[in-house]
Amino acid sequence: MVAVGGSSHYDVIIIGTGAGGGTLAHRLAPSDKRVLILERGGYLPRERDNWDSTAVFVRGKYRAAEFWLDKHGNEFPPEVNYYVGGNTKFYGAALFRLRPEDFGDLRHHDGVSPSWPIRYEDLEPYYTQAEHLYLVHGRHGEDPWEGPCSGQYAYPPVEHEPRIQQLSDDLEKRGLHPFHLPIGVDLTQDANGRATPASVCIRCNRVDGFPCLVRGKSDAQVICVEPALRHPNVEMVTHARVTRLETDPTGCSVTAVVAQLPDEEEARFSADIVVVACGAVNSASLLLASANDQHPHGLANSSDVVGRHYMRHNNLALMAISKEPNDTQFQKTLALHDWYLGADDWDYPLGGIQMLGKSDAEQIHGEAPRWAGAAAPDMPFEVLAHHAVDFWLCGEDLPQPDNRVTLDGDGRIHLALDETNNIAGLTRLRHKLQHMLGHLGMHEHRLLSHSIYLHKGMPIGATAHQAGTVRFGDDPASSALDVNCKAHDLDNLYVVDTSFFPSIGAVNPSLTAIANALRVGDHLLARLG
Repeated sequence: MVAVGGSSHYDVIIIGTGAGGGTLAHRLAPSDKRVLILERGGYLPRERDNWDSTAVFVRGKYRAAEFWLDKHGNEFPPEVNYYVGGNTKFYGAALFRLRPEDFGDLRHHDGVSPSWPIRYEDLEPYYTQAEHLYLVHGRHGEDPWEGPCSGQYAYPPVEHEPRIQQLSDDLEKRGLHPFHLPIGVDLTQDANGRATPASVCIRCNRVDGFPCLVRGKSDAQVICVEPALRHPNVEMVTHARVTRLETDPTGCSVTAVVAQLPDEEEARFSADIVVVACGAVNSASLLLASANDQHPHGLANSSDVVGRHYMRHNNLALMAISKEPNDTQFQKTLALHDWYLGADDWDYPLGGIQMLGKSDAEQIHGEAPRWAGAAAPDMPFEVLAHHAVDFWLCGEDLPQPDNRVTLDGDGRIHLALDETNNIAGLTRLRHKLQHMLGHLGMHEHRLLSHSIYLHKGMPIGATAHQAGTVRFGDDPASSALDVNCKAHDLDNLYVVDTSFFPSIGAVNPSLTAIANALRVGDHLLARLG
């Protein structure tokens, strides 16, 4: 047990256990360095409700019991979960690389997505390591627009079930290039694509948005945190909500991490290096809440960018209705990036299409009051669910300085967001899909918004892809972190979650956060000697 509030000093303190913090802990664990992990939540309870659609989606049983405020002061429930493993406990484990073009200036309809201080080639070896670590199943070379790869996926793609294989074939007949979605699961398949008796993953319909009861999904708890804790030099304190970071009198170093524990008013921890990985909103909030005389606007914020440039993708969850029943269980196996960077009739990026987890009757019932009878008046909801084919459309939103996180006098989080930011490409992407439905064995023009994945049509609450609030860069005047994700203003403070993103691309950000955590981990090991 860690000596809470005592004089114990660590080499590294990591705040947060998600894709960034959990992966960094795993990277540092084999060294002889003393590492302390602080996690705001506890372990997610393993119970039948983990796989219950009503509990997870309709009642939001596992979402944090908190409310943030929008720019008008209205409360909304954010899509955040405070457990060991962070939001990876609930993510869909779609682990894409950003495209090489995403690392440079990329012109969109509404502006320019800015370049990164590193190139795709700098991160590429870590992408390969991240894919292997998180058991990503896929096949490099199927997507014509992906970047160069130094190593093939260690695991073969998750095979399509018959209805999705037919969808893939129909897309190819249209001259398009569908590919197997890269997904992190602990799956062993037989010759027919079924889970073998020894496979941890059972190819069920609970992969997307649900925690995994059988530990078959590659979340940060299972893949990184638990293995890290097997090393004697790594310790973790759960239910430790870090409230502020304190610095020395010069303001150059963090000297104390102050946390609220269940049984104590306050606990203090110290380390040579402090790493913040709380999620883009909460990391920015922690830095802002740590303002002092030397840093009156918050730590690492001499540039006034902390909390700014918040991004969360322009997303649409859509349900098509197949003319034939869709008996698919594990539906999340296909993606399409033909219009990621543009189209014949559009000079700007549109984004990507991928499959969602399979809808069930409970989720359809959850939408019933909004859809009423317009969805399919001649089709009961149970039959509708049986014919549903579910898509996720992802377009890039641009980093705008006024899309930002701030704190009020009571320390409550305010999130300002322009929800019309760069949505023209996503609108065109939806039209591309909708106009193909008849050629894909679907009912034409019947493409329903599936807002249960987006918190009942509240886009500002859909924070699962949050990024960009503590951006890195070469210029301290326009960024908070340097190329190694160390704060320009302090010599021992790092940020390794998706906060560091200068832009977000149009793919799920998790793999990039994981790869970057491995990269920063190597830097820290070299720095610590």
